Amino acid sequence: MSEQCKRNSLSLISLFSFSLNRSILHTFIFITCFCSQAFAQRALDTVDTEVGKVILYSNKTWALYNPFQFDGVMNPRIHKIMTNEQDSPYSLTWNNEVCFGTKNDLSKLKDTIWLCVNDEQNQEFTMPRKGIVTSRYGFRSGRYHNGIDIGLNVGDTVYATWNGKVRYAKFNDGGFGNLVILRHFNGLETYHAHLSKLLVYPDQNVKSGDPIGLGGNTGHSFGPHLHFEIRFYDVPMNPEEIIDFDKKIMKDENLMVHKGLFRPGAKPTDYYENQPDGTIAATNPTPAPVRTSQLKYYRVKPGDSLTEIADRNKTTVSKLCELNGIKPSSVLQAGKSLRIK
Repeated sequence: MSEQCKRNSLSLISLFSFSLNRSILHTFIFITCFCSQAFAQRALDTVDTEVGKVILYSNKTWALYNPFQFDGVMNPRIHKIMTNEQDSPYSLTWNNEVCFGTKNDLSKLKDTIWLCVNDEQNQEFTMPRKGIVTSRYGFRSGRYHNGIDIGLNVGDTVYATWNGKVRYAKFNDGGFGNLVILRHFNGLETYHAHLSKLLVYPDQNVKSGDPIGLGGNTGHSFGPHLHFEIRFYDVPMNPEEIIDFDKKIMKDENLMVHKGLFRPGAKPTDYYENQPDGTIAATNPTPAPVRTSQLKYYRVKPGDSLTEIADRNKTTVSKLCELNGIKPSSVLQAGKSLRIK
């Protein structure tokens, strides 16, 4: 046999071997993905990309190929405490399709847990968006507002606060609009809602400061803003417990987690520490009752300022701030009720 024939034969054998291996790989991926998707869609092909192997499905969606099932545990120490050292173990799931994974009652949390927000391996912190806070955590419009609203323009970049992994990145029809949920190595989850565009995908690893979306006005929103939440085992806490949104810094790398943090509308711990003596209601356990007829409220209109509202109602800006727990520089939200008496 000539040298040319030998080379041609070897090339055919190599090509056949490559095609066979590729077919076997595609068959394996197909079976794995077909089962994992619960027969909801059919895998058509795979494509190698810069971020890894991608599976293309018949319903025009795609997903990263990952043969290993992630259990969702980013902080084994915290998870051990939450499952082995509680009267009833708390659950934690990893679901790319469901916004709220579990229903945990942290009002029954046993003892205080030390959570290191930033450790030696994950020291970075980035503000999700440097903007003016337009609405804070707490009771609002007849229900509890579980996050912080930060003003922005449509198209402004939103960033990952800490290192972590994308659990959820899709449109949410429950009111969040385009929503990105990140789970972090410190054991916390952050929610970023009302985005105009998603820049990440489920199961993607992210670092603090990575762009994850563009600000928008999608979902149940009445103006461009970022709705930002911090959750622990699916239960919201006041983001101001950890972040100073005025100074744009993280308050402390140590977070003491206790059941009081998860009381609806809870103020951050340092709110009470920073109040002047005698101004905290808790120091007067038996305040004089106030009749409903003595209370008076004003609904904020577009363009209103604290000075104008004070003049109209024959009071002062300082009195308005005292009654409503706000500052003279606070941004007023149209439609919000202010107590004026």
